[in-house]
Amino acid sequence: MLTRLARLINRYIRPYWGLLTIVIVLQTIATIMSLYLPTLNARIIDEGVVKGDPGYIWSTGGVMLLLSAVQGAAQIGAVWAGANAAMQFGRDVRTAIFNRALSFSTQELNKFGAPSLITRNTNDVQQVQMLVLMTAVMLVSAPITMVGGVFMALREDAGLSWIILAAVVILGIGIVVLIVNMGPLFEKMQKRIDALNRVLREQITGIRVVRAFVREPHEAVRFEKTNAELVDVTTKVGRLMAFLFPFVGFIMNISTVGVMWFGAHRIASGDIQIGQLTAFIAYLMQILISVMMTTMLLVMAPRAAVSADRIMEVLDTESSVAPPAQPKQANQARGTVVFDGVSFAYPGAEAPVLKDVSFTLTPGKTTAIIGSTGAGKSTLINLIPRLFDVTGGRVLVDGVDVRELDPDDLWSRIGLVPQKPYLFTGTVASNLRYGKPDATDGELWEALTVAQAADFVRERDGELESDIAQGGTNVSGGQRQRLAIARALVKKPGVYVFDDSFSALDVATDARLRAALAPVTRDASVLVVAQRISTITSADEILVMDDGQIVGRGTHEQLLASNPTYQEIVESQLSAEEAA
Repeated sequence: MLTRLARLINRYIRPYWGLLTIVIVLQTIATIMSLYLPTLNARIIDEGVVKGDPGYIWSTGGVMLLLSAVQGAAQIGAVWAGANAAMQFGRDVRTAIFNRALSFSTQELNKFGAPSLITRNTNDVQQVQMLVLMTAVMLVSAPITMVGGVFMALREDAGLSWIILAAVVILGIGIVVLIVNMGPLFEKMQKRIDALNRVLREQITGIRVVRAFVREPHEAVRFEKTNAELVDVTTKVGRLMAFLFPFVGFIMNISTVGVMWFGAHRIASGDIQIGQLTAFIAYLMQILISVMMTTMLLVMAPRAAVSADRIMEVLDTESSVAPPAQPKQANQARGTVVFDGVSFAYPGAEAPVLKDVSFTLTPGKTTAIIGSTGAGKSTLINLIPRLFDVTGGRVLVDGVDVRELDPDDLWSRIGLVPQKPYLFTGTVASNLRYGKPDATDGELWEALTVAQAADFVRERDGELESDIAQGGTNVSGGQRQRLAIARALVKKPGVYVFDDSFSALDVATDARLRAALAPVTRDASVLVVAQRISTITSADEILVMDDGQIVGRGTHEQLLASNPTYQEIVESQLSAEEAA
């Protein structure tokens, strides 16, 4: 884990070496000033006060004030530069995680899960960022203070040096014990934060289902259990942390008492003076405080290492849908999609989801796919925009294998309306312009009219500028589907893919929408996945899927006369009169 932590910091801190150099220089200056001040204080006591020389007190005191001012200014500058470097480091790591997550296929997104990716991009980055900040502020001053403090203390009186050695050894042993016990707890803590985020996300997203089934008490218990598990681990960490500072304080106080006890005897014997003893105590405190600062870094390091491990797991994961090294350009003509012997199997699956699927989408033609749940319809749809890559055969868009086509070029040719339409926080207009930012209001209203959404948008306060909540939760399911369809229409792609996108519409609205859609999409290829027979009866070609294979193809009338699977689907939905 520490190796990954070092890799992460080294990779993203490089642009800020200039700021870190400033930190090192300023911290060195501040530390040297702080190490020299106790010696000057000792001289004031031994040379000025004892000998009664006011001039010496004033002159040396003035030097101390000047050094203190330099020390304060240097520390302020060092903290500013260190904080700047750490915050920019955190920004870059968050950006890297976000960009890597955007490149993931559905396979990698399912592997990590949205709650875990959110935690890694927020809490985990914060842990490493804080370590970088504390390291920048303390890494220079702590070693210099420890080494310089020992040297300066020995200059004042070598006879008391054994007290420093004993205090540092005892502190070191205590630190090692703490770190050994904290490492595993930090790993558990991050995993339980993931679990808490997952439960909270599920409950907020699924609040309607929770209320519909009157499961509030059950979900409350579930949340309390997950929360209690996090509290349990956090409490254990807190207990160890609570032990740390009293332990350090105890060692510091005992060491001070020891120095004063044995130092008093040495003053009485004439080996040292009062000022020297005062300086020695000051140096002892500086040494122990620097040890405590190092302790804080060492305590933070295990948790930051766990977080870095989780961050690097994301950054080191390559998408299974990698962009081509040398992208090819597709034909200028837009709208032809060819499935050539396509097979697909999920990693580790016993059997493929799709088996030897072949068909062609051509401009001006509507192709429909129908089949039972689990037949592989949505998986097939996802292969066109390359949300997955085929494991056998190939998918060509405008004459080029999608695995060789530039991703931006590929996505610009496809207008996908997913099975579960998602709207983003913003307005109706911002959602409709998602695929075409420069679309005019006229184009938006045209798309809304075709999608049968213009009426309800006009009824909303603000019309195109009316607010849309995250996920589109402030509009109904049917309205959400129609807005998603309008969003695809605004883009005006060469291929329209509707993945069961009319399921939330009533039959009359469905019929009106399809009638309005026909002239708009007459120059494009249209692929419709549907569960409802009435949605696809007018399609130019209907593909019947069962168990990942195409078991029938033809028009509604042809399949009704010859395909048993299609006949079974029709009989389950329509009366004999409707079927005829």
